[in-house]
Amino acid sequence: MFHEYKNIVENGDLVVVYSTPETMTTMTVCSGEIFNNRFGSFRHSDMVGLKYGSKIQSHTGRGFVYLLHPTPALWTQVVPHRTQILYLPDISFISLYLNLMPGKIVIESGTGSGSFSHSIARTIAPSGHLYTFEYHELRANTARKEFDEHSLANMVTIEHRDVIANGFGRTNIADAVFLDLPAPWDAVEAAKQALRKDTIGRICCFSPCIEQVQRTTLALNEHGFAEIRMFECLAKDYEFRNAPLPDIDVAISGKKVSFKSVKSDKKRKRDEDAANMEEKDELPTMILTKPVDEVRGHTSYLTFAILAPKEHE
Repeated sequence: MFHEYKNIVENGDLVVVYSTPETMTTMTVCSGEIFNNRFGSFRHSDMVGLKYGSKIQSHTGRGFVYLLHPTPALWTQVVPHRTQILYLPDISFISLYLNLMPGKIVIESGTGSGSFSHSIARTIAPSGHLYTFEYHELRANTARKEFDEHSLANMVTIEHRDVIANGFGRTNIADAVFLDLPAPWDAVEAAKQALRKDTIGRICCFSPCIEQVQRTTLALNEHGFAEIRMFECLAKDYEFRNAPLPDIDVAISGKKVSFKSVKSDKKRKRDEDAANMEEKDELPTMILTKPVDEVRGHTSYLTFAILAPKEHE
């Protein structure tokens, strides 16, 4: 389901219920059941047969929700957090630098909440494979159940394993390795063994602290990795403002112009319905943008390196 798309909601489907950008949840459609939120009640039977992306009204008439097809990007926003997860800026950057594409073989440790695992599976589908390892047994079992429910079991193999103590148990197979571990430097040797030797192998280590980056860099260099680079992804959101654009004639006439910005959907709706706002009707408008006042801070450092093919070492 997460690596394929279909148009119609069917009984038994996992659906992302979108209420607002900050309020999304998942549910499994089951005829006879009812979904409740602050906007009212929504019968599952009314959802069956609708197209994904449809807007459905509550039975109380107080509001509505959208029924969205699950994707790895949406799953990142609604996944139950069993551990810290990766978000889209880091996910997209890592996928690019590891050169992930259909057919690639990827090794990941640890699995955690499975956020990045879903994105990897979608990127390497349909002919690639992800081997993911989690040292915490309960998290491994929960992730395995989710992969089965999301129709990813044929391209994702999850194993409960301490890779620092026991390695990956695979040699010369992976195109890329991703390490999200407290001590990734202790798994670098196992990663080198797992990477293919007939082509360029790529590795990424996800570390919150710069001291982890320092030790990982030393280990990568010691084991023959090259082009070692570290990045930090800081996403910056922008907000837009729809402001009137008075001309010189308006300025000379001394007519009062409202420069109140339009920022929210509710405010835009009120402005559209307010027929008495003459300046909005008479004056052209322009869209202004500026960075939001609060920027999401540091998540982790991303350390990348490559392993040259054996014949070129």
